[in-house]
Amino acid sequence: MRIVLISGIVFVHVPFDPQTSPFFGANGFIDWVRVFLGDSLFRVGVPCLSAISGYLMFRRGLDAFDYGKTLRSKARTVLLPFLIWNLSFLALVLVAQKGGIGFGYLPDALNASPRDLATLAFAIEGLPINVPLYFLRDLLLCILLSPVLGILIKRYPLVVLSLFFAYAVLPVPSGIFLKKSILFGFSFGIYVSLHQIDIRALDRHAALISALFLAVTILLATALYYTGPDYPVWIDMLRSLTAIGGIIGSWALSAILIRSRLAERLSRSEGLSFFIFCAHYPLLIAFWMIWNRSAHPGLYPLFYFATPVLALLILVALHKGARHLVPGLHAVLTGSRAGRSRAVEKHAPDKGAHQKGWSDTYSPKEKATR
Repeated sequence: MRIVLISGIVFVHVPFDPQTSPFFGANGFIDWVRVFLGDSLFRVGVPCLSAISGYLMFRRGLDAFDYGKTLRSKARTVLLPFLIWNLSFLALVLVAQKGGIGFGYLPDALNASPRDLATLAFAIEGLPINVPLYFLRDLLLCILLSPVLGILIKRYPLVVLSLFFAYAVLPVPSGIFLKKSILFGFSFGIYVSLHQIDIRALDRHAALISALFLAVTILLATALYYTGPDYPVWIDMLRSLTAIGGIIGSWALSAILIRSRLAERLSRSEGLSFFIFCAHYPLLIAFWMIWNRSAHPGLYPLFYFATPVLALLILVALHKGARHLVPGLHAVLTGSRAGRSRAVEKHAPDKGAHQKGWSDTYSPKEKATR
């Protein structure tokens, strides 16, 4: 699920400017497809990834949850990669802007106030310079709050989830979170884990759920296309609601996709998904800067559909090269996820892994090691 969701997130972050906005309808159906992919279907990625994180964190139960150990682990697997990827990109932007390159494509980091520069570096009050990494920032907040969230969701699951659902969907201030759906997604994952909800029971209805989910995203995309870019409040609420509903919809789709041989191979590439997530935005911006130097705005659909594919191909190659040539650096950049990927390759699950689940795929000794 992670590699599919993150590949979809690449489409969400393809740059455009007012001249090439899909809401002008200059390209008809192609612009609707852009809205469907970037503002509807693949917007489910963030809450889904949050739910996966919450589920895995409490998969051994509340009593076995070790807060100190979790903080130490997440400092290595989430905080350190966030700092390395974001600060490296910020340094690159500062060097480029000092040479007169990059203005208008990225925030003016060179002339930013100390407060704004701190936000670009650490996402204190807003988006980081490497925009998609806001997810890691909000995930770290959820991790810090995880003991409280675990206790509350264990004792008062419906009340807590209802409050977080309202917080995510209603037009209320976001507070300390940059993306409100992350808190709900993370908490929903905790709920499924602590209350041992058998989400595999949905698999027998996967086709129906997937069809309904796709129908909803199509309808949402149509509403967004005709009302954007300044959506009415109720449309924005529908978008948030659809993204949250995508947690169930994506699981149903994964039940279908996992049956293919390609999906089996992708399921063993956890380090790759994280690498793509952290590295794709700077690459897309570089492509956008190159494109604007030579291309006509009327050719933008070519850029939109070709750039994510090209970026994914390049990042897959870079990931593979780094993994073999500089494994130590690769381990740091991927938050030590490559080791887990190799463990999965060694003990690869069969085609029924989606139905059997994590607990049934590995022996007790393997579980303890992982």
